[in-house]
Amino acid sequence: MFAGPNGTGKTNVLEAVSLLVPGRGLRGARNADLPRLGGPGGWAVAGRFETGDGEHDIGTGTAPDGPPDRRVFRLDGAAPRSQAEIAARIAAVWLTPQMDRLFLEGLSGRRRFLDRLVWALEPGHAREMAAHDSAMGNRNRLLAEGRHDRAWLAGLEDAMARHAVAATAARSSLVARLNVALANGVAGAFPAAHIALACPIAERLASGTALAAEDWMRATLEANRTRDAAARSASMGAHRSDMALTDSVSGTPAALASTGEQKALLIGVILGHAALIAETRGFPPILLLDEPAVHLDPARRAELFGALIGLRAQTLITGTDPEVFAPLGAHAEMLRTGDGALYPLS
Repeated sequence: MFAGPNGTGKTNVLEAVSLLVPGRGLRGARNADLPRLGGPGGWAVAGRFETGDGEHDIGTGTAPDGPPDRRVFRLDGAAPRSQAEIAARIAAVWLTPQMDRLFLEGLSGRRRFLDRLVWALEPGHAREMAAHDSAMGNRNRLLAEGRHDRAWLAGLEDAMARHAVAATAARSSLVARLNVALANGVAGAFPAAHIALACPIAERLASGTALAAEDWMRATLEANRTRDAAARSASMGAHRSDMALTDSVSGTPAALASTGEQKALLIGVILGHAALIAETRGFPPILLLDEPAVHLDPARRAELFGALIGLRAQTLITGTDPEVFAPLGAHAEMLRTGDGALYPLS
């Protein structure tokens, strides 16, 4: 547990750990934004992990002889064949204060949140989304430039359809599994949430085959070319999915719940997801909880601490007031942040 005033680096510690798994970390920062301000320009993070198949050293950062905006990984001192090798050994899930606004802002934040949950169990999901977004970007560019090459557009729309359906199937599978886990009480005393996908592709998959969904999406994209050219954006695709969260008991949508209720629902989802990872992969993920006690009343905080102790996952947690975390007692190592270092909290 890391305690200290605002601006002393608590979140930086969590972000550093989050960068050891594939992805852009808990703040979604660009590689160019990661080096220390006023520093030499490079950055690196490394950790040693006890995993189910032994001890592994994992590192990431700027290559000494590479461009500053390119990030590389190292697994036991060597370059992995793909980031999936890293994802197969460690997983991390996180909760940040920015997520408190998840249900008050646009769908992109909720979609990124959902995709992080999927990636932890399906590392190939990142490749599907990257391929979809690449094909979509090329299609948008062709339409914006007025280059209506039917064969070229058809090829790009075929790629969009295949990757969008695959990505949506992975999302739907994760949502179904997580809903079962949450209904079975894996999140402990936290309110059981129900997750739903607001996505026409998911609706097609629920009532038909993947091939039929791909055919429908290709036809829809072709029919919408003129509209999409005017909007400079694709009206159909994996980028249009949204996630809805509802309290399973009260039926209250998260968007209409109080701030404290929203926080409790999100924590329940994070804990349920961590339990699902542990069950599926045989090891729990690293939990990175940045200021999780904010907006929680004392009873909810006690439920959180009890759930964390029961989960037996490596958990890094931050807060400005160490007294709030006193109930963790002997279950946690307390550290203070300040002056660019960590100190035992006496």
